[in-house]
Amino acid sequence: MSALTRRAFTASATLALAASPAFAPLARAQPRLRPLVIAHRGASGERPEHTLAAYQRAIDQGADYIEPDLVMTRDGVLVARHENEISETTDVADHPEFADRRTERVIDGVRVAGWFTEDFTLAELKTLKASERLPALRPASAAFDGQDPIPTFQEVIDLAKGQSARTGRTIGVYPEMKHPTYFEARDLPMGETLAGVLRDNDLDRRYAPVFVQCFEPRPLRAFRDRSRAPTVLLVGVGGLSDAQLTEAAEFSDGLGPELKMVLNLDAAGLPAGPLIARAQAAGMKVHPWTVRSENSFLPAALRRGEAPGDHGDAATLLRALYLAGVDGVFTDFPELAVRVREDVFEA
Repeated sequence: MSALTRRAFTASATLALAASPAFAPLARAQPRLRPLVIAHRGASGERPEHTLAAYQRAIDQGADYIEPDLVMTRDGVLVARHENEISETTDVADHPEFADRRTERVIDGVRVAGWFTEDFTLAELKTLKASERLPALRPASAAFDGQDPIPTFQEVIDLAKGQSARTGRTIGVYPEMKHPTYFEARDLPMGETLAGVLRDNDLDRRYAPVFVQCFEPRPLRAFRDRSRAPTVLLVGVGGLSDAQLTEAAEFSDGLGPELKMVLNLDAAGLPAGPLIARAQAAGMKVHPWTVRSENSFLPAALRRGEAPGDHGDAATLLRALYLAGVDGVFTDFPELAVRVREDVFEA
């Protein structure tokens, strides 16, 4: 989740965010049920994010869900990109035929310059290749730049279905609606389009292997009126009152909080705060984001080595989350999350 998206949540956090009776049994039954490992943009610590290669690697490593961030093309197709501005995640700047598409947009109150998916047809986007967004931190992943095209959401679903059949285990999809209000203002109805794709793929069901997530409460509530698929409200740092949780539970089956909202990352032992229990008591699953292994993303006590890209002790962070009772966790390194989960729950 980007800083831009977190600012979007903050701007709408004044919304007065009750349990969801249809989903409450799932949330409260078997508190020691193994948490889900959610591959954040695929195995994005090892392959350029939001590529079929990254999703495939996550599946091979045992992830339960693969997570595509969704944006839209000019011709109304859902594609998987971290943001609709694609200069950091593709080679678009190397295509002279698209030089005149570079522009500026205001997205959720923030002025952004670059190339935007909504200015390209799907056919045009398919001529681009994906690249590592954090090459300084992830040079091994950057070695795969230029190999994979931008996948559509349908292609991600097809991969999950095919690999579910191959492996004999259910692999779910966990799409995030990115900037749906912005796209709606450009006559690109993201929620309606997403609901249609889920219907076409038999995922418009209460217990289908899918979660639809969003930082924006209004579009998520509107999506709930269009689809029976489970929903998750994403939240950034900031308090959530009981009244806000109660209202959020009216349209969201889960809560996706930033890590520091559920654990005290500055204290010895990484003790859990009350949010997990509060959200679960309201009938919501809790899926915090995002565990990454590089020092840049870890608490000071868990860093190892000197360089920001050196890998620290993310296993301790994962263990603390599992023991705190989360229902799932977003991670860029699903292999590690699966291994720690096995250690915790077999013990």
